[in-house]
Amino acid sequence: METQKKTVLITGATSGIGLAVAKQMLLEGYSVIGIGSQDDRCENAKKEILSIIPGSDITFFSANLSNLKAVNSLADRIGDFLAKNKQGQLNCLINNAGGVRTKYQTTEEGYEYTFALNHLSGFLLSYRMIPFLKNGTIIFTSSYAHYHTKIHWHDIMFKKWYFVLPVYKQSKLANVMTAKEFNIRLKGFGIRAFVVDPGLVRTTIGEKGMKGIALWAWLLRKKSGTSADVPAKTYVFLCNNPHVEGLYFKNSHAVKYNPEVDKNDQTKRLFSLSEKLCDISFDKYNKA
Repeated sequence: METQKKTVLITGATSGIGLAVAKQMLLEGYSVIGIGSQDDRCENAKKEILSIIPGSDITFFSANLSNLKAVNSLADRIGDFLAKNKQGQLNCLINNAGGVRTKYQTTEEGYEYTFALNHLSGFLLSYRMIPFLKNGTIIFTSSYAHYHTKIHWHDIMFKKWYFVLPVYKQSKLANVMTAKEFNIRLKGFGIRAFVVDPGLVRTTIGEKGMKGIALWAWLLRKKSGTSADVPAKTYVFLCNNPHVEGLYFKNSHAVKYNPEVDKNDQTKRLFSLSEKLCDISFDKYNKA
């Protein structure tokens, strides 16, 4: 009887880091489910992958992850796919999708775009994937930018004073705080959560929804960045070594993270707020 391939789900998988991770995971023998924002981008990414790695076990779904209703719909579709094709098992979820906006922008649900996409989407998708992830791994893509910031509690959606950098920093700090809390709350399921600092990478994240000086600064800065293939190795390492010690990883090694993450009152406060905004409760699983 043929052994079931391990399955990894990657958001933001049509370009940049996500696409590079998908390729490396396929070369490692994984089955990959990729998520992209648009059907045509998913189709192009699949064609690119199959041209390089013929016969790859790659499936794409499209969804607007900044919209929580769309995240729930996506989770339903993935759940059905896993049940029918993967024995209901998901080995790793990589919450990699992210973005920024030069100007203040809200989602259809009224949440600030960057906070919704970079934080809430991964928070909700992780929650929905828990039944499939027993003894699995959850990985968030964060950034060095998370180090020198705090949660902007008095205006977490930056309605009154919006500037792209502090908004982005907060969303990446939220990723690390969420992973820390997941390791406490999901221990009974055998689920481990990690965070990857990819470093400065030559991707298009700073070009989508950006204009003016902010766009110019990103285009100039990214010239000194590395190929997405470099950080992709860290995601593969964590998928292959789910019992490694540490929380925040760069170049396949655990490194220090923002001390705000270890302030339990701050992390729990963010977790409770995120549950409320996503209209979910992890108590559902804790009582199971």
